[in-house]
Amino acid sequence: MPQIESILPELCETDCMHHIVTLALPDVVAFDLAIPAQVFGHSDERERYSFSVCAEIPGLIPTTSGFAIEATRGLDSLLDADTVIVPGFVPLGDPSAAVLDALREASRRGIRMVSVCTGAFALAAAGLLDGKRATTHWRDAAELSSRYPRISVDPDVLYVVDGAISTSAGVAAGIDLCLHLVRQDFGTDAATRIARRMVVAPHRDGGQAQFVERPVVAHSEGLAATCAWAVDHLAEPISVADMAKHARWSPRTFARRFLAETGTTPLRWLTSRRVDEARRLLEVTDLTVEEIAQHCGLGTSSNLRFHFAGDLATTPTNYRRIHRGT
Repeated sequence: MPQIESILPELCETDCMHHIVTLALPDVVAFDLAIPAQVFGHSDERERYSFSVCAEIPGLIPTTSGFAIEATRGLDSLLDADTVIVPGFVPLGDPSAAVLDALREASRRGIRMVSVCTGAFALAAAGLLDGKRATTHWRDAAELSSRYPRISVDPDVLYVVDGAISTSAGVAAGIDLCLHLVRQDFGTDAATRIARRMVVAPHRDGGQAQFVERPVVAHSEGLAATCAWAVDHLAEPISVADMAKHARWSPRTFARRFLAETGTTPLRWLTSRRVDEARRLLEVTDLTVEEIAQHCGLGTSSNLRFHFAGDLATTPTNYRRIHRGT
């Protein structure tokens, strides 16, 4: 599989332009629409994706954020798409008969159908989710299940892929689903590159907790320089005395000032940086867990697993699997 994935993006750059059409229903959730626009419509993706926004009546479409967006295309563009995306909208009334007919026809033609957040209500109203598993924002999951009892609604996951139809939970879960679609279309490398551009996790499974960076800013010039030095020497056995010597303070003064300015102790800060470096190496290298433990200064694979269990509630192997989408 890794060999196939590494070749796939090269082939698709010239042969597989993928057409994304997003349907803006009034009042569309601006953030939900912005997610596919940022993933698929960014200038970096023009060799892979075309992106457009359509509406039942082209023109200005109100959003839930107090401003309007312009949809330049009509419903007929749904039938020219490879993927149709329906962002969330409020209130959750049924779209017009024309919209529902267009969604049904697109699905009948085998076009990939996707919803972000409450966009699932439009797919449900068109009957496209009947007999399928789906999700939406956790606040609206009960209503979706009540109004459409033929849908198996799962409120506890980030997104659901059921055949050619995909649904996501609320807000940022749409990012996870869109990156999953990129991974399907053009491979892990393409999805990871987009994720890094957007500064988000490359891959999150269903109910997987977010892996959030925990940077600690050192305010004084002395601490900043020492922290930078420590990060450059993570593989070495650094002690508080070593850090104090670099900062040209006594160990006691250094520890006191470090705690006052960062809110944590030097050793805890250092361990966090080592775990962060281990995460980076798991994401971008094929080093073994043992090798990574040595590179980031945690010594042994068992020590690395101990810190991953305590800090991230997962194992290094599972972390690598999640972030590579394998």
